[in-house]
Amino acid sequence: MAEEYPEFCLRLPNGGPVARGRQTNEMGTNGSRRFIVGPGQPVRNDVVPSFPSRVPSAYRLREKLIEAGAIRPSDKWPDWLETMEELTFNSPTEAANVLVGSSINGWLAWKTEDGRPLSDFMPGASWGPNRAWLVRGSNVTGLDLVRRMWLPEERVTLAAPRLRQGVGQGISKEQVRTFVEEDYESTATYGQKQQLTDEVHAFLSRMKEGDTVCTISDGRLYVGQITGEVQQIESDDRRSNLRRPVSWQDAGHPYDDLPEELKQKLSIQHDVVELTSVQSVIDGLGLTDEELADEAEAIERDPSVELPAITVRRELDLPEPTDALAAELLVHDTDWLREVRDLLWDERQLVLYGPPGTGKTYLALKLAEFLGGGPEQVKLVQFHPSYAYEDFVEGIRPKEDPKTHEVAFRLTAGPLRDLADLANKEGNRHIPHFLIIDEINRANLAKVFGELYFLLEYRDRGVQLPYSGDDFALPPNLFVIGTMNTADRSIALVDAAMRRRFAFVELSPRTEPTIGLLRRWLTSQERDSEPADLLDALNSRIDDADFRIGPSYLMKKGVYRDGGLERTWRTKILPLLEEHHYGEGVDIEKRYGLSALRRSLPALPESPA
Repeated sequence: MAEEYPEFCLRLPNGGPVARGRQTNEMGTNGSRRFIVGPGQPVRNDVVPSFPSRVPSAYRLREKLIEAGAIRPSDKWPDWLETMEELTFNSPTEAANVLVGSSINGWLAWKTEDGRPLSDFMPGASWGPNRAWLVRGSNVTGLDLVRRMWLPEERVTLAAPRLRQGVGQGISKEQVRTFVEEDYESTATYGQKQQLTDEVHAFLSRMKEGDTVCTISDGRLYVGQITGEVQQIESDDRRSNLRRPVSWQDAGHPYDDLPEELKQKLSIQHDVVELTSVQSVIDGLGLTDEELADEAEAIERDPSVELPAITVRRELDLPEPTDALAAELLVHDTDWLREVRDLLWDERQLVLYGPPGTGKTYLALKLAEFLGGGPEQVKLVQFHPSYAYEDFVEGIRPKEDPKTHEVAFRLTAGPLRDLADLANKEGNRHIPHFLIIDEINRANLAKVFGELYFLLEYRDRGVQLPYSGDDFALPPNLFVIGTMNTADRSIALVDAAMRRRFAFVELSPRTEPTIGLLRRWLTSQERDSEPADLLDALNSRIDDADFRIGPSYLMKKGVYRDGGLERTWRTKILPLLEEHHYGEGVDIEKRYGLSALRRSLPALPESPA
């Protein structure tokens, strides 16, 4: 066989010696290309603790080679082992695993003298870093191919029985689309052909050697590594004619124990789904931080950079409200803030509701900034009667081209999707992000939220968005706080779907922390308590609790300039009550005016002479 590849080198961990090997075009037992390591090459003398479970076949092969004397202690390299004869491995990854004693991607670890990885030399392989994929095989026309074929035969397959013979790795998506249109012309719908085009192209041309592949069977997630290129065979059962070799890990992971962000991706109902955005989560499944660190020693990496699989494990948490925060917000009791924090932690979305002027928006913003670590993690939107799904999530909106200044309709993300994308960035997933929806009850909520009603309740699931067609889920670290003015609409009129998905916290002038807020503020400002006495007297005369007046109207500097209190009462407070009593014939000034309220206050005792 003519030599087609250069010599490849593998640096052993901890500054160890360099092993050398060569790639062949001979196919191994499961369809991957065999790799040869000659005699006299160094081998690590021990293995990392996770090796037997992560790569059981390579571990068993290593033990077999040592027992047979094909790998022995080295005289040339003290404290290392050495190959005694030429060894042929099923793939470069298997070779790297045996030599290093750890799970390692051989397509990247084996490099030429000038530093180019082996993957660059493979025919038809797509360019770029390694990816992760989900391929479904537990119910292919009624059969569980995972148990029947994939795990025992070390492969993964995709059914495309009507696709013509001769399609190969590296084919363009446009070619795949043409073939699918012609070969499935009368046997598939438009949507089926579109989905099959995406899946076949991903399987043929986007997947490559060294990529991670996952599948689900019997409530367990199985993880492996692709070890070779595509084969197309004429399958008798028409279920598995596109095939790739895979080295599967020994045991699956219980689906119920998987992290929420991984479950979101796994819930997408396609036969082939890219999981690269959660690859760090997959890499760490079943391993401790110490085991991940041991594996990292086997590859060349910057030791000052934290491993992504460890970074992604940082716990999402909401800090406990402090007495200092309660004092800043003039809340009567820190435990009340802690209860709000606990509701957010449990439900992930809540509504602060109450009459106007009770500080709902202010409290929502301050609490979100405290819990999220700053204003950068907080976005505020205000609902109104014309607000729509297209404004909130995504939609086709008119946009001006900055160069031509022509206006065209383009797909545009709304504030919810923008914040979800920010919260979902790798490195951000342990940081709480908050969406404040001011006046949440002023919009048609069913129209604005759409399928988000489902996502608010089922945070571990995803849906397909109707405009972009993208698969979308709400990140676990995205929290929603709404504010609702009960004078605008009674809480009893909120639809049941929203009531079930949000926790509701009342801010009312009849209860703490609102009833004593103005008095605490006046004390902090060293002002007379009369405005608080007047507000209490006013609210005692308002029968409907939803129309009682909140303290924020009287917590502004202008109120305490000459004539400010009278001016605020006349222009801010009395008009609200006139609207409330419209058509009832109530004399607003006589019942709620400052003069009437002052006469009702108990007289202050005279100071002794």
